[in-house]
Amino acid sequence: MEKLTAFVLDLEKFVYSEWFVITLLGTGVLLSFRTGFIQFRKMGAAWKMIFKGVFEKQERDQAGDITPLQALSTALAATVGLGNIAGVATALALGGPGAIFWMWITALVGMATIYGEAMLAIKFRSVAADGSMAGGPMYYIEKGLKNPRFGKFLATVFAGTGTAACLMSTGCMMQSNSIALSFNSSFGVPFWVSGIGLAALTGLVTIKGIKRIGVVVEKLVPFMIFSFIGVSLLILLFKFQEIPAQLLLICKSAFQPMAPVGGFAGAGVIAAMQFGVSRGVLSNEAGLGSSPIAHGAAKEEDPDKQGILAMNGVFIDTIIVCTMTALVILISGEWTSGLTSTDLAAAAFESVIPHGHLVVTFSALLFGFSTLLGWSYYGEQCIQYLLGQRIVTFYRYIFILFVFIGAVIKLDLVWSLGTIANACMALPNLIGLIALSSVVGKIALKRRA
Repeated sequence: MEKLTAFVLDLEKFVYSEWFVITLLGTGVLLSFRTGFIQFRKMGAAWKMIFKGVFEKQERDQAGDITPLQALSTALAATVGLGNIAGVATALALGGPGAIFWMWITALVGMATIYGEAMLAIKFRSVAADGSMAGGPMYYIEKGLKNPRFGKFLATVFAGTGTAACLMSTGCMMQSNSIALSFNSSFGVPFWVSGIGLAALTGLVTIKGIKRIGVVVEKLVPFMIFSFIGVSLLILLFKFQEIPAQLLLICKSAFQPMAPVGGFAGAGVIAAMQFGVSRGVLSNEAGLGSSPIAHGAAKEEDPDKQGILAMNGVFIDTIIVCTMTALVILISGEWTSGLTSTDLAAAAFESVIPHGHLVVTFSALLFGFSTLLGWSYYGEQCIQYLLGQRIVTFYRYIFILFVFIGAVIKLDLVWSLGTIANACMALPNLIGLIALSSVVGKIALKRRA
């Protein structure tokens, strides 16, 4: 097990070494220039679209399966998951405070990336055999690239790695395992009980497909995000005088090695960058290629509008929610305790408010469950691309089974395995985005007013 652990950690370091960091961030920078830095130009418009979608409940007769806001909620359901709690805690434990800075950078350039992904998902989507919309990297890579054979190959690689990731790591087993572990630690709930409960709840929603998922997450996502932010803000208000010092520590540590402190083993600048970028991708999924699968189902015919709306997902996920988690952990001082993952987050909340570990426990449930819903649809679309519509119902039941399996088996290396699987998904998607960057730029700059 020690050799396996060392191998997986070394593999993760290689996957997220300079070449991947440059490719991921470079794609975001390229799309930022191509779109005239749309993430800053259209930030106000993006928030207006959210408020309009919330307060103006209008039925749309446009092609699609769910409303644009439901598409964003589905994408947020998948992205605002345990990566926002356990992922942030792990980044701090392994990369130090500087890792948070690189999470921010990943998010800021990632907003241009997610614009391109969502916009291309609408532009190149197809109608499935059952009449539903099918969109995402598989379709814009295959249809958009000038070389059909190479496009088909890349699309197949993405769909294959996406299916595996949805079942065995990021989108399923990682979530159910972390939820079950949290409830076992806090309440002594047996892992098999948590597994059965999670599998049953997931099945009630996912068996009916994307329309049921869209309705559920539209209500669940705002509640869980505002609840977590509310408690985090309360803690930060108690310790508001310490916030500037922690923000300064984050920025300094991004460019200076961190010496060992307490149970923290220390980290260099490269480690901060690697773990910040890897956990940033795990958290907001910009460049990963998962979120555009949800956006491709939206009742929206204007690619530019859906792309602008999609940018909010990255901002909310990383700049708001992940920053809240990081500041609470840093202010508590628990990041030097040697703990990691949800244990570190729970200890941080507990040190500031009574029974604070319960905040982490129930947030883990809501965040993890919402991610299960979003990623079940992502995997469904990936395997549908590979094997056709007939396999979808069977896949839904297999996904539910893996939810249970993930809760009852021991997955010590699940986070590292999950980030490696994410990189395998991201690579063909990033190649497609770079190849189609001129298409993204033309559409983005049409309305540069």
